[in-house]
Amino acid sequence: MKKTFSKIFMATAFFAITAPAFGQLNISKAIGGATKAVQALTLTDAQMADYVKESVEWMDKNNPVLPEDNAYTKRLRRLTEGITEADGIPLNFKVYNVTDVNAFACPDGSVRVFSSLMDIMNDDELLGVIGHEIGHVLKRHSKNAFKNELLTGALKDAVASTGGKAAALTDSQLGSLGQSLMSAKFSQKQEKEADDCGYDFLVSKGKNPWGIVMSFEKLMSMENNSGSTQSYIQKMFSSHPDTKKRIERMTKRCEADGIARPAATANEK
Repeated sequence: MKKTFSKIFMATAFFAITAPAFGQLNISKAIGGATKAVQALTLTDAQMADYVKESVEWMDKNNPVLPEDNAYTKRLRRLTEGITEADGIPLNFKVYNVTDVNAFACPDGSVRVFSSLMDIMNDDELLGVIGHEIGHVLKRHSKNAFKNELLTGALKDAVASTGGKAAALTDSQLGSLGQSLMSAKFSQKQEKEADDCGYDFLVSKGKNPWGIVMSFEKLMSMENNSGSTQSYIQKMFSSHPDTKKRIERMTKRCEADGIARPAATANEK
């Protein structure tokens, strides 16, 4: 049975991090907070990597990861055969057996595809989504979004006080960071960069980049549907009304490069 994506947002933990008691805010506390902010701003790449690793491990532990002998995992392994790294970043792929329609890639190269997304997409479309998400990693969009969450989000004081050690964070905090990895939204410019970078990545791996166009078309056709199918659609398109232009631009790239569009096929199982 599929589950919903696991999210922990404990109100008590959130307010313990963000909300001072009424009447207790004073100059010395304000100075202390500024000191913590400066400390957080010195977060190193190694400390960032620790936070990402800890967050991904938390998500893998708290969501149903399908085993290697499962049909979904076998399909993903077949599709991503030979795709082991992206610009020196090692890639690893897993399937979450959840009802949400989504996929995301983390700064460390962890790519997580939800089984419900696999249900609605054929192989070419699914590779298009994967290529686009890896494009965000290659352009460092995912890394920058995650770092911004650490430095400006509700966890900034906790991050500063632990000296950048991810192991010191609670389950609730790690769940919040995991959610930020899964639901990161990017600017119109970043989405365009991920489209192009994902295109180049797929071509470099011998994959057909038409999948990017086809995945956009599939998601747009479902845009008026309700329920969990909206999650990835909203993430990709809600703040970008020029989706049709993105499709047209990527179509022109494929045609200019003389790449044939794959024939439409049924969704693979």
